[in-house]
Amino acid sequence: MLVIVAPGQGAQVPGFLAPWLELPGMADRFDRWSEVVGLDLKRYGTTADADEIRDTAVAQPLLVAAGLAAATALFGDLDSAPASIDAAAGHSVGELTAASLAGVLSPQDALMLVAERGRGMADAAAATATGMTAVLGGDRAEVLAALESHGLTPANDNGSGQIVAAGTTEQLAALAADPPARARLRSLSVAGAFHTHHMAPAADRVSRVAKGIAPADPRTRLLSNRDGAVVAGGSEYLDRLVEQISSPVRWDSCTETLAGLGATAIVELPPAGTLTGLAKRGLPGTERLAVKSPDDLDRARELVRDHAEGTAPRQEGRP
Repeated sequence: MLVIVAPGQGAQVPGFLAPWLELPGMADRFDRWSEVVGLDLKRYGTTADADEIRDTAVAQPLLVAAGLAAATALFGDLDSAPASIDAAAGHSVGELTAASLAGVLSPQDALMLVAERGRGMADAAAATATGMTAVLGGDRAEVLAALESHGLTPANDNGSGQIVAAGTTEQLAALAADPPARARLRSLSVAGAFHTHHMAPAADRVSRVAKGIAPADPRTRLLSNRDGAVVAGGSEYLDRLVEQISSPVRWDSCTETLAGLGATAIVELPPAGTLTGLAKRGLPGTERLAVKSPDDLDRARELVRDHAEGTAPRQEGRP
């Protein structure tokens, strides 16, 4: 069973888009997509520095465009992608990439939504001094209790012993002064407390844009960050995409769902590495590929051929 996953904000690094623009027709594609999002995606993905692409309003469209570009190169066109994979999932903004792969959103609609999402979340983050801190290790129950005691939200529950706390800078400082036992804290370089009530204004903005979109039903299994559920309806998934802006990411639940479905291979779209890293512990025994450049496409095609139930013979013991 083959799964395609798309990373969230923070995965981007300077220049990561450059090798993809060398593929035939890709530069023209990015010119069109740049017009949709109102940003020079080619510049941001090639010559912009780390501070420029850390901007939420830039990072989010750049990530979705990169994922769509790599998927187009992998499958030939996005319309044929659902028939070649068994499940799709994205972390946070990566859900928009996954929705397009599953046929719920056209690339243009996904990019239009992510542009508004990025601008809305950037504006919401600027309204209050907030941030996020990764809590690594420790007892899960004790970590969650510590966050609650400081008024923080477990904004990303990534599994594999990683929970991201989000809230005001004062709340995060209090956590740093009194961390959970046996846990390490790492401050994240993000603009604000994403996936918390602080992002409610952004969710309202994206909701207005979403009302003008007619989503299709998924044509392959499509997982939701809210609870790891496989969502069958396009309208429901679009609603979840909007609501999830101000609610926690439960990647741990997505991992549990994939394990239950019998995932045997995971391919992560660029800028890749984060989710395949989590899968190493959360989904032991699966083959994992982080697609970092076009050089990885041949190996990705091999995994599609060997693991996708729609393109490979069903093996005994597979669901």
